[in-house]
Amino acid sequence: MNVEGWGRFPRRDCRVTGPRSEGELRALVAAGPLIARGNGRAYGDSAQNPANTVDMRRMNRMLAFDAEAGQLTAEAGVLLGDVIDAFLPRGWFPWVTPGTKYVTLGGAIAADVHGKNHRRNGSFRSFVDWIDVMGADGQVRRCSRTENPDLFDFTLGGMGLTGVILRTAIRLRPVESAWIRQTAIAAPNLDAAMAALEAGSDAAYAVAWIDCLCTGRAMGRSLITLGEHATRAELPDAKRADPLRTPVKRKLTMPLDAPSFTINGLSVRAFNALYYRKGAWASGVDYVDWDTYFYPLDAILHWNRMYGRKGFAQFQCALPLASAREGLEAMLKAISGARQGSFLTVLKRLGPQDSAFSFPMEGYTLAIDFPVNPKSLRLLTELDAITIDHGGRFYLAKDSRMSAETLRRSDPRVDRFLIMRADGGRSGAFVSGQSERLSL
Repeated sequence: MNVEGWGRFPRRDCRVTGPRSEGELRALVAAGPLIARGNGRAYGDSAQNPANTVDMRRMNRMLAFDAEAGQLTAEAGVLLGDVIDAFLPRGWFPWVTPGTKYVTLGGAIAADVHGKNHRRNGSFRSFVDWIDVMGADGQVRRCSRTENPDLFDFTLGGMGLTGVILRTAIRLRPVESAWIRQTAIAAPNLDAAMAALEAGSDAAYAVAWIDCLCTGRAMGRSLITLGEHATRAELPDAKRADPLRTPVKRKLTMPLDAPSFTINGLSVRAFNALYYRKGAWASGVDYVDWDTYFYPLDAILHWNRMYGRKGFAQFQCALPLASAREGLEAMLKAISGARQGSFLTVLKRLGPQDSAFSFPMEGYTLAIDFPVNPKSLRLLTELDAITIDHGGRFYLAKDSRMSAETLRRSDPRVDRFLIMRADGGRSGAFVSGQSERLSL
């Protein structure tokens, strides 16, 4: 069947299997190269293997919950949204979440996802107590910070290339309400946006949307949202009576692929200007429900269709603190100069992180979507070079077209990862389109 990531680029014809048990999965591992796949929310080809793409969504049971520790034990195919549905009414929420709740726990671990609170709380790995990983020999190994620690460290962020994640124990955070106290700030340029993110270091969550096509004194104008989990006592009266309940919202659906000509420099410029003015007008403090704050794009099912049938590529880099300002300015100038802007340009401040192969580093991360076309692909190569020149690295969960040379120039940890991959026959057993493209 035709298999694609969330960016719908590239597509490959893959044999897809869906094991229901550990025994069925072991037989698949013994049969030859494969890659595990969660809910298909990685953007590129990291979950594509023509010989065998293993759909893990049938292994989706929640197994145990320790209310004293806030520890949930679950199979890898459980969706983050299912965890929220089951535990938010009981006063628990994930410590770390990406921008969509439609990811499996196994996928979140393989990508070591991060959220709007990385500066304060780190990435998903910070709240993973252990994982069970099936290796190339079919054996299942319990991995944690003290048991098989190297396999634990490389699996978090290893994009499924160290084995198949079967089960995990993760910690949830207690919350008093399902509401976020949001502070919205309009920043007239990049310097003001970065200053607002630095000043918001005490906030639990912080993120900025950037108008990527502005130039001159308005270059990098942004809307920053800071967030805190609201306590019951601080909620307005109408929300205080049932603080863990929020209104059920009707979801919209993008029913068809948008024509490719609808996303162009003029349409993006007009949308961004309107979005910024509306956001600036609404600046201040408000209480928003958890779904709106964390997952605005999830409100539109199949929103990836707005880029047309050819799909889109997302560029996401992390830049170290010392060079972030200069690197971001160079990128914004390249984007506006190429007139290849995006509706979805996000800037976050990252905190320190020491890990074997995970994406984050202390500094700033920029994420931006581009429709796939020759001009945007040339621009992406230019952005790659700017990232490398400024000491940055790239997020493999968003990658769909980077070269092996670019990866190696940006990340000296690749050699250690290759050694880990070779140990125990993992290189030949767990193979994806991305691993072949990047020579991993």
